[in-house]
Amino acid sequence: MSAPVVFIDGDQGTTGLQIHERLRGRTDLQLSTLAAADRKDPRQREQALNACDIAILCLPDAAAREAVSMIANPKVRVIDASSAHRTRPDWTYGFPEMATGQAQRIADAHRVTNPGCYPTGAIGLLRPLVQAGLVPRDYPLSIHAVSGYSGGGRAAVDVYEGPNASQALPYQTYGLALAHKHPPEIQLHTGLAHRPFFVPAYGAFRQGIVLTVPLELRLLARGVDGATLHDCLATHYAASDAETTHVQVVPLEASRSMTHLDPQALSGTDDMRLAVFVNEEHGHVLLAAVFDNLGKGASGAAVQNLNLMIERM
Repeated sequence: MSAPVVFIDGDQGTTGLQIHERLRGRTDLQLSTLAAADRKDPRQREQALNACDIAILCLPDAAAREAVSMIANPKVRVIDASSAHRTRPDWTYGFPEMATGQAQRIADAHRVTNPGCYPTGAIGLLRPLVQAGLVPRDYPLSIHAVSGYSGGGRAAVDVYEGPNASQALPYQTYGLALAHKHPPEIQLHTGLAHRPFFVPAYGAFRQGIVLTVPLELRLLARGVDGATLHDCLATHYAASDAETTHVQVVPLEASRSMTHLDPQALSGTDDMRLAVFVNEEHGHVLLAAVFDNLGKGASGAAVQNLNLMIERM
C-alpha cells in the first residue's frame, strides 16, 4: 500500500507552516501543497482536495467551509484547524486525551475538527471535573488566559516582529465585547450548562499559554477539596487511551512549592501541563494549564490527530 497523500490547504499561515515543517521529510506519507500561484485558483484547490487521502485545512472559517464543500471524493478525510466545525455534532472533536475512546473515534473519523488553543486548556482542566460531578454544570465559571502573540496569526506576528515592533504593547487584554468565539466550544465539550466567562490576552512573547480557572470550594459539593479535584485529573489522564498522551498533571505536592507559571515553559513541545493550586484557609482553588499555543494548541494537535488517522489506513 502506498503512503497516504496529505494535502495542506493554507500552509502559509502560522499553523500551516508549522504543520508543513513537521511533516516534511516523513516517509510514511506524501506531502502535497499548492504552488503560490495556484493557491487562489478554485480549480487547482478542488483538484488537490479530491486527490488526497487526508486534507488538513489551515484556513479562516469561511474558507474552511468552502474547502469542505469542494470535496466530492467520499474517501477524503479532513482535519480542520479552523473554528468552523468545532461545535458540529457530525464532526469528531480532535482532543485524543479528552475522554475514554476519543483517540479511537479520531482514528476512525472522516471529519475531525482541531480544538482551539484556549479551549484545549479549558476543556483539559474542566471536562473531567464536570463529568465526575465535582464541578457543577451550572457553576459560574471564569476563564483567564494569556497567549503568545502568534495566536493572533500573521497580522499579530507582523506587529511584534515587524519594523514597528518597538511600539507593540507588552501585554493586552482583548475580547472586551465578551463575544469571543471560544466559549461555545468550551461549554459544549466540557458539558457546562451555561456559557463561561472568558478573558483572553496576548503577551509580548511569540508562543505559549497560561490559562487559569478559579474555583471557590464553598460553591462545590460538600467534601470536595483541592486534593479531590487533583486526584480526578490525575486519574483521568493516567488512564488516557491515547497511544501517546501529551497531557501531564503536576503532583499536588510539587504545585505547593511553585511560585509562578511561565507561559513559555513548554514552547516547542506538544505537551500540556495541568496543575491545581489550593489555599485551604480561604477555600480557593486555581486550576491552571500551560502549553504551546502552536503545539498542543494547534499544529501539534493536528499532527497528533493525523498520526491516529494514518494508523487506521
